[in-house]
Amino acid sequence: MACMSPSQPPPAERIRQNLAQVRERVAAATRRAGREANEVTLVGVTKYVEPPVARLLVEAGLTQLAESRPQELWNKATALADLNITWHLIGHLQRNKVRRTLPLVTCIHSADSLRLLEEISREGVAQNRNTDVLLEINISGEAAKHGLAPSEVGSLLPRIAELPQLCVRGLMSMASLEGGPEEARRNFAALRELREKLGPDCPANVALRELSMGMSGDFEIAIEQGATIVRVGSALFEGVP
Repeated sequence: MACMSPSQPPPAERIRQNLAQVRERVAAATRRAGREANEVTLVGVTKYVEPPVARLLVEAGLTQLAESRPQELWNKATALADLNITWHLIGHLQRNKVRRTLPLVTCIHSADSLRLLEEISREGVAQNRNTDVLLEINISGEAAKHGLAPSEVGSLLPRIAELPQLCVRGLMSMASLEGGPEEARRNFAALRELREKLGPDCPANVALRELSMGMSGDFEIAIEQGATIVRVGSALFEGVP
């Protein structure tokens, strides 16, 4: 008689295991970099899972969640309103979706133009709401990506300083789609160096403390290069039907 393969753990258990493994990988990467594990915030990206699966991740202990599309964020925030979730928006935000998005998010990682920043500020004033944002930088220079060019950020900072109800907390970027780990390392190092270059001359409402960089395939490299926020999705849901 052939041996039966062991049964897969239920989704809730598998997510707990995945989360524990990702947290250990974060801790190991911080140790290699001579950093403390609490210097890095793990944000779970739920864009490929339905609300019941995202709920399992929160119940496993991860309450910082992110969505790429505003509509999906609206839907999940409604479906999971009974949970204490801190929501992040990490994908492109159109200006006509700012009004509905602001009340739901703690941070918008994808502020990729002055016009968008102006709209976030304008709507923040209307709602009497301060909004934390990260400036999205197209550090790899790829035409298919959103983001500010590194060379234009410095000249924008004085204009951003004039925008009320807006707090810039740092920079966000994604590594090149091609080039592998070494190219990712170069991209992440370049974002860190841009932050270090701009930091001393920041206006009052700009504090470039955060570096949001690194996803499931490269977050350990990002941590070694100074990431303070990593955005992990598929590694948390591996093996979950």
